[in-house]
Amino acid sequence: MRVVIIGAGQVGESIAADLQHDHDVVVVENRDERADELTYALDVLTVSGDGTELSTLEDAGAADADMVLATTDDDETNIVACSTAKALSGSAFTIARIKNTKYLRTWERDEGAFGIDFMVCTNLLTAESIVRVVGLPAARDADVFANGRVQMAEFEVSEGSPIADQTVQEADRFDSLTFAAILRNGDVEIPSGDTCIKTGDRVVVIGSPRSVQQFARTLAPEVSPEKSAEVVVIGGSEIGYHVCRLLEERGLSPRLVEQDPDRARKLAEDLPETLVMESDATDMGFLEREHIGDADILVSTLDSDEKNLLECLLAERLGVERTVAVIDRTSYVDLFETVGVDVGLSPREVVAEEITRFTQSGSAENIAFIETDKAEVLEIELDDSSPLVGRTIRDAVGDLPEGVVIGAITRNKEFIVPRGDTELHPGDHVVVFVDAAVLDEAMETL
Repeated sequence: MRVVIIGAGQVGESIAADLQHDHDVVVVENRDERADELTYALDVLTVSGDGTELSTLEDAGAADADMVLATTDDDETNIVACSTAKALSGSAFTIARIKNTKYLRTWERDEGAFGIDFMVCTNLLTAESIVRVVGLPAARDADVFANGRVQMAEFEVSEGSPIADQTVQEADRFDSLTFAAILRNGDVEIPSGDTCIKTGDRVVVIGSPRSVQQFARTLAPEVSPEKSAEVVVIGGSEIGYHVCRLLEERGLSPRLVEQDPDRARKLAEDLPETLVMESDATDMGFLEREHIGDADILVSTLDSDEKNLLECLLAERLGVERTVAVIDRTSYVDLFETVGVDVGLSPREVVAEEITRFTQSGSAENIAFIETDKAEVLEIELDDSSPLVGRTIRDAVGDLPEGVVIGAITRNKEFIVPRGDTELHPGDHVVVFVDAAVLDEAMETL
């Protein structure tokens, strides 16, 4: 497949890196030095120029492209680039990355508006990711499959955790949960029943939402249930607004701190179940007076990585149980989590993952990435030609490479617990964990 990517920022580079091995990738970038950097760093063709200009897209071969992705940091540039590519090709599938939901709402009313076939909203996706993590104590990442019937989550085993130093068999006390993998010292380990879970491990589980929630409560029994959790959001940005709106939909009444009086007033009108406080969130006196330290979770969505780091460290000092920071620079995520932030989420990484999901070829219907590149969790619908159909899981796994775990099955919209004697049927939606090292081999088998 020929893919043209407009914009060689962090998002564009990440997508190009994921697609370069299986597709013919061309990257359009208006900064000559940046275009040259990508030429040497990746196995892609780069074209220097303005991605909204017809001549530049012609040079990039957009007329013959199967897919055009506009991933710059500017909404209007991405919309115009997609429109121009559609006018040039007519048949290319166009995807635009946007931040402002007003464009998303227009597109949703008439899919195909602006000449865009699919629109990815950075702010909304980030807020949705934050809310999924907020709903699971101790979770570092979470995603859903099979229309919400299956959930994947990654948890860190902290010191004193109830499952630390237990075997997987001892820790697995749930009817519909699969321990898919353990991430330890940068490596992916597929656990067996006698694998010992250690402090510092990151455990990836797949199961029904109820079982994953129960597992989360086992890891962090001291954390309030979601319906009674006290959440404080710092910053009334678009992301902060959507986090509060989504929490309200779940029945929560978060608190939101916003310094700008006009923005605070607008947020108070738009968020009826949210207590909006107008103040500087770095003011320790304010934080202490408002008992911010009593919150179960603090989410910082300010306009700079440094401010979000400061907020999370202040919150931790005041006694907040968990902190979540929005981090613009993807390379800072590990650093922030090392110095004390519980969960770091990069909007650029979130949107790159969403677009890469959409561009993946093969039978995968949904994809989640573990630690960016360590592994993938795939949802695959089996058809009559699948080599897995008509076989039990015990029999089928013998043909799968090491590093693949069948985590869950849904059949006729019902959750099926995967056991050795479970027979796979046409139409089953199978959620599998796949180590990145064996991904290509696994996809040929699946």
